[in-house]
Amino acid sequence: MLIATALALVLTGGTIGFMWIEGYPAFDAFYMTLTTVTTVGYAEIRGLSHAGRIFNSFLILIGVTTIFLAVGAMTQTLIELELNQFFGKRRVKSMIEKLDGHIILCGFGRVGRGAAEELRKAGATFVVVDNNDERVERAIKSGMLAVLADASRDETLRDVGIARAKGLIATLASDADNLFVILSAKTMNPNLQLSARIAEESSEQKMRRAGADFVFAPYNSTGHRMAQALLKPHVLQFLDFTTQEGVEVEIEQVRLTEKSAFAGRTLAEVDLRHQSGVVVLAIRRASGEMLFNPPPDAKMSAGDHLIAMGETRHLQKLEQLLLVGTASA
Repeated sequence: MLIATALALVLTGGTIGFMWIEGYPAFDAFYMTLTTVTTVGYAEIRGLSHAGRIFNSFLILIGVTTIFLAVGAMTQTLIELELNQFFGKRRVKSMIEKLDGHIILCGFGRVGRGAAEELRKAGATFVVVDNNDERVERAIKSGMLAVLADASRDETLRDVGIARAKGLIATLASDADNLFVILSAKTMNPNLQLSARIAEESSEQKMRRAGADFVFAPYNSTGHRMAQALLKPHVLQFLDFTTQEGVEVEIEQVRLTEKSAFAGRTLAEVDLRHQSGVVVLAIRRASGEMLFNPPPDAKMSAGDHLIAMGETRHLQKLEQLLLVGTASA
């Protein structure tokens, strides 16, 4: 900004000087100033007087110095930009190479941003992939790890560690793009958990056949919630309560490990509500069966997931209990 101002002052001052001292027309005075300070020096438009030569001498010293400073500043800026991009890409690549068990988020539009916020809130490790400069910049400014690339390309998926990832969320603009990503990801990592967004209901079965574990239609979900808001407002408010900012109540899934002393015992025997302060809503069996509102005599087995609701600290305590169990339980 300072350099641009200095250049403008030099050109303006030179033009006025030649007009005043030599009586040049405005354009001729500007042209004479421009050829002088840029060191082009075609020739004097007219012969300069003694006073004009003295003025031109000072104009050369000041103008050329200003031009050199401007060129130097522009060169420095370009070099810094190139270096920042180079080292920025290397830093991102280095960070991605260290990721393991992460989630790949393809697309950072409205749905993708919502998914990213939920992942960040849960403390999950993830990387954003989008081919839009502004979206990637927005993700980076939000403190997220993001890559500017085409998520539908196999090279991109390899670069973001698809082989080491545990999940992928496809929220690209079209169902065709999301389907292509799902097909590629499932081929490259068969154990990957895949979640896809669709715009057309007819795409759901295609996504599931391609390997998507979860398929979501945002427009249908929104319509469903709008109807529920009128039909069952208290139920909807209760569900929304767990997602409000500043509210500590959450619904979480916690896995019962093989090493846990609780394996093979009933809910009544371990009294999880008393020990951890959470409410067990359901048990997801290792076989895939879902047991809602489990009775006290429901037996827990290794590999089961408990769906529980409670405050964050209580859920963390439950997770610690289920990892190893307690001798006094």
